[in-house]
Amino acid sequence: MTTGMRKTGEFCWFNMLTPRPAEARAFFDALLGWTYEEIPGVGHIVQVGGRNAGGLFDLEGPQTPEGTPPLIGVMVKVESADATGDKVTSLGGKARPAFDVMDQGRMAVCTDPNGAEFDVWEPKKSQGTDVDPRRHGAPSWFENMTTDVDRASTFYSALFGWTPEVTKMPHGPDYTTFKLDGAEVAGMRAITPQMEGSRPRWATYFAVDDADATAREAVELGAMIVFALREVPGVGRFCGIASPQGVPFFVIEYAR
Repeated sequence: MTTGMRKTGEFCWFNMLTPRPAEARAFFDALLGWTYEEIPGVGHIVQVGGRNAGGLFDLEGPQTPEGTPPLIGVMVKVESADATGDKVTSLGGKARPAFDVMDQGRMAVCTDPNGAEFDVWEPKKSQGTDVDPRRHGAPSWFENMTTDVDRASTFYSALFGWTPEVTKMPHGPDYTTFKLDGAEVAGMRAITPQMEGSRPRWATYFAVDDADATAREAVELGAMIVFALREVPGVGRFCGIASPQGVPFFVIEYAR
């Protein structure tokens, strides 16, 4: 798990695209304690404990491609968005041309060879987040859900210099943990037949103080539990949720 100001090769930001953004802000405020800073005419910065952590934007905005589902996009810090986009293409993925985000940085929207989308961020004024990943409401873990584990492992290892470590699971497919300079930065698991309808994507986990209480409160607030509460010994207790606006995400209570 990465801490402090995120470094090159680490996840440094998230961007939520949601319908009914005002309702979404109220939901995540109630559930995860988020506060917001408005970007006039654009959207809102998500803050956790007063620290910038991500963005929340209207899915119906003019720059959103038609047919985009509600989602949380993830962003990896890089030295050069242009060079990384070129490398994505050379490794069998896809990358749209990089572009400047005002004076904050430069980004490129990329897709891995299996179809999971992610962004890369070349910082200028904005370095990304330094929020404590174990604080309630903070983006804490990022997991690639994929149809081809070997292909994805080769791709991300070559792209970001991540080292994959595979753990045999007693039930279900193996789990891959990606490390960078010895620190865990992301996970990966295969999409199983039981996950019918799931598409390759990056899933975001948010830390919570009490996973059971958060799951109950989410339902009371109009959300749906889409992945039942589960405990991984030595790691924590987590579940998958779809917000009332249809945004999928996970929450995790870490083992103490």
